[in-house]
Amino acid sequence: MEGGRKHYGILLEALAIIAAAVPCCSSQTIRRFQFNVEWKQVTRLCTTKQLLMVNGQYPGPTIAVHEGDNVEIKVKNRIAQNTTLHWHGVRQLRTGWADGPAYVTQCPIRGGQSYTYKFTVTGQRGTLLWHAHYAWQRASVYGAFIIYPRIPYPFSHQIQAEIPIIFGEWWNADPAEVENTMMLTGAGPDSSNAYTINGLPGPLYPCSNQDTFIQTVEYGKTYMLRIINAALADELFFAIAKHTLTVVEVDAVYTKPFATTSIMIAPGQTTTVLMTANQVPDFTGMFVMAARPYLTSVFPFNNSTTIGFLRYKNARTWKGKSPVDPSSLKLPNLPEMEDTAFATKFSDKIKSLASPQHPCNVPKTIDKRVITTISLNIQDCPENKTCLGYKGKSFFASMNNQSFVRPSISILESYYKNLTTSSFSSDFPEKPPNYFDYTGGDPLTQNMNTKFGTKLLVLPYGTNVEIVLQDTSFLNLENHPIHVHGHNFFIVGSGFGNFNKAKDPKRYNLVDPPERNTVAVPSGGWAAIRIKADNPGVWFVHCHLEQHTSWGLATGFIVQNGQGPSQSILPPPQDLPSC
Repeated sequence: MEGGRKHYGILLEALAIIAAAVPCCSSQTIRRFQFNVEWKQVTRLCTTKQLLMVNGQYPGPTIAVHEGDNVEIKVKNRIAQNTTLHWHGVRQLRTGWADGPAYVTQCPIRGGQSYTYKFTVTGQRGTLLWHAHYAWQRASVYGAFIIYPRIPYPFSHQIQAEIPIIFGEWWNADPAEVENTMMLTGAGPDSSNAYTINGLPGPLYPCSNQDTFIQTVEYGKTYMLRIINAALADELFFAIAKHTLTVVEVDAVYTKPFATTSIMIAPGQTTTVLMTANQVPDFTGMFVMAARPYLTSVFPFNNSTTIGFLRYKNARTWKGKSPVDPSSLKLPNLPEMEDTAFATKFSDKIKSLASPQHPCNVPKTIDKRVITTISLNIQDCPENKTCLGYKGKSFFASMNNQSFVRPSISILESYYKNLTTSSFSSDFPEKPPNYFDYTGGDPLTQNMNTKFGTKLLVLPYGTNVEIVLQDTSFLNLENHPIHVHGHNFFIVGSGFGNFNKAKDPKRYNLVDPPERNTVAVPSGGWAAIRIKADNPGVWFVHCHLEQHTSWGLATGFIVQNGQGPSQSILPPPQDLPSC
């Protein structure tokens, strides 16, 4: 079966059982999972197609573990194409072989073959996600990754139930073909046909009245919503009519609680909120929940809205179908698509909890500062080729004018085995090649060609590095969700316009900055993140808007081994796939 509503009913029961056991377990516990990557037939939006899934579920199965667990996930590739999986936000201490990005930390799992990802969940608790990390397979191959703490939650609310809410996107076409066409022609990608909540688009889309997420709640009870943005290409706003959400955690890190009527969540980010069912429903017994895109791009996009419902148990309800008249589903607390003011205000409210039990270990000093531009590019079209991008050119993307090219062999394997290959170089530029007004002026009058290669930073173990991510106006100003593998980081500062290294660091937050694994760099602005490079290995850094990664908006860094085995990467597993 597809999963859908039945799958999530089973999931909620399982989560309730696990949550009741907190705190629980020995650090020696091994949690084993079997994942089969396979095609299954699914119908959405009047379209029946073969959809790539794990274990026949869309979204995929939830991984629920406890802090300190050893985790083993055997992945069997039952399709002809290559695949890999990534455990997004799991730090992978010394186990980079299990991180998942194709040709960065491993060669792909070939059709018919298996690979077991083995790692330990250390010092983390909360909501994360997992997804495919090969081409655009994560369009449908994704799920929740939940880490239960070994001590009680740092808030006193009694939780009635935990509800995963996973946003995704649905294409009537094959997402792999969308990417292939984009790269072949140099044009922008076709947008998705719908957004989804737990794999269900909701009644505002064609043929979707029955494919609607409905969650039953009881009046007066408090629920934990584990919200995950697994969408391929869009930041999203989310709200529930007439209900207040209290943010208590982002990216599996506790925050100072704050109340909000809605949230903004970028692809790859998670936000855990508490919601008390304290409203009186109308004759339907339901309140609408909705997600729609936060728009900062000039590229064509999916401007639709996905909705689901909270259904109050035992409410006097009208015995009919869900209301589908769009005029009856207005949600005043859902921000408009271009509401950058709300997105900024919401992000600024997020602060680390910074308690004695959950300290904020932000590096107060740094050993190195790297300033990198984040740019979209248009590349001159090669001779004897027709390009369909702007002015007959091809779209690409870059960091410091370097467009990342994945090699034909795993970078981690090349580095670990000291292979004399040209798969990567260690000379990623630590500042932009040329200074200009990054966020001003007419971008189309500038040379927007980029250079191509596989250039990385190299950091000695223990380095405190600050990376300033600077948006540019090339093609258009845009919010970019930048994800760092293998490390959490602290967002010590952000702003609009161009970063000023003389003035802006003076207003950094070095007390309780948010700790995350994915930062939404402001449209037309910058964000400064600080990382303690204490995890040896090779780690990917990239935009989580998938088309931008395809175009090359990525880099990576190597953390060298420190002193002794505890500061050194573990040897590769015997079943590591080969290229």
